[in-house]
Amino acid sequence: MLALVLACALATRVSAAFWWQARLPDAHAFAYGDSTSYWVLGQQIVRGEPYRYGIDQSPVFRTPGYPLLLAGMFSVLGDNPPVIWARLLGAVMGTATVGAVICLARQCFDPPTACVAGLMAAVYPGAIGMSVFVLTEGPFCLAMLGQLICWVKLARGPGPQPWLGWAVAVGVLAGIATLMRPSWLLFTPFAIGTGLLYPRPLAKSAVQGTVVLLAFAVTMAPWWIRNYQVTGSLVVTTLQTGASLYDGLSPTATGASDMRFVAAFYQAQRDADANASTPPTGVFAQRLDNRLQDAALTWAANHPGRVVKLMLIKFGRMWSPWPNAAELQSWTFRLLISVGYTPLIILAAWGVVRNRHRGWPLAICILPAIYFSGLHMIFVSSIRYRQPAMLPLIVLAAAALVGGLTRFSSTTCAPECTRATKQPPPAGADGAAPAR
Repeated sequence: MLALVLACALATRVSAAFWWQARLPDAHAFAYGDSTSYWVLGQQIVRGEPYRYGIDQSPVFRTPGYPLLLAGMFSVLGDNPPVIWARLLGAVMGTATVGAVICLARQCFDPPTACVAGLMAAVYPGAIGMSVFVLTEGPFCLAMLGQLICWVKLARGPGPQPWLGWAVAVGVLAGIATLMRPSWLLFTPFAIGTGLLYPRPLAKSAVQGTVVLLAFAVTMAPWWIRNYQVTGSLVVTTLQTGASLYDGLSPTATGASDMRFVAAFYQAQRDADANASTPPTGVFAQRLDNRLQDAALTWAANHPGRVVKLMLIKFGRMWSPWPNAAELQSWTFRLLISVGYTPLIILAAWGVVRNRHRGWPLAICILPAIYFSGLHMIFVSSIRYRQPAMLPLIVLAAAALVGGLTRFSSTTCAPECTRATKQPPPAGADGAAPAR
């Protein structure tokens, strides 16, 4: 059965990859601007060129996770193959992600729930889309789910020895996921802090959390060292934090992304550098990033009411039943996304209520949704950013569905069972003499 689920997942994703590419002007076209940056950076890696991108030629524009994956593909197919190959690679990784959903559901619940969760993930439109867009979500989701699976195993470790390997795996996968998608950076300490609230030995939880963070730091260290070498200071993820923050907190912020302001800040920083009495230190991209961060934080401090209103708008955008993006406003997309999303989120909410006693396995399925909601109430928001969190929520939706069907089945056959037990004993039963 599970093989059929995975075959269904692969078939839907491969079909979607060809269908989506056919909608675009040519074989080398992307639907999203971010895709170009990953593609170019992957080409630079495979060609041995400097790892730089953007109008400021930032040396830390993107984390290297997804560009490295594309570079591996380029090393086999040439450095500028048709984009469909990247979509097919994403389809394979998306199928593996469905397998990870099945594994997480089995760890948290049982085999029937795992099977239903896999089927839901295989046909969920958001999961299919994440697999075929040339964006970080596809490989990120696989690493994210791997981390969650290992964390459930860590929490259930039967003895003193096995937990160490699972703790290291959690930290390594946290680092890989962050190198794919920098917004995951704070999830691991957030989850560790949450885990300390559960009824487990505090000292053991603290030691395990420390090992997880050390493994995370070791995984991230090559990127941190490289960034220090090219900028002269520690850059934990990228030099796009300031632009992303100003996109979400500024006089023109609406909750959606609109990066047209970058050109004006770029020119302002160029002018400031030209008029400085002493030569500026560090790389230009870092000074630009600092300028954008300072502007965003200053505006937010002076407009707390607008910040709160924007937070509510962003929350609504993220969990909207219909798409926000202009390219997805056709009735076909609106209906597809709404019909795929609404029943799942209702079932997931029911699953939280039904399984509220399950402790850490329940928490690990809802923490990504809480984390991404809080993060994108600060930065910009859209339904794109909820898609990774929907995968563990699918596990809860499947648990609710399986539990509901099991209860319904038991309730339906209960009257039959009751009638059977109330039948009078046959003649001669229990030693009674047969009636004459």
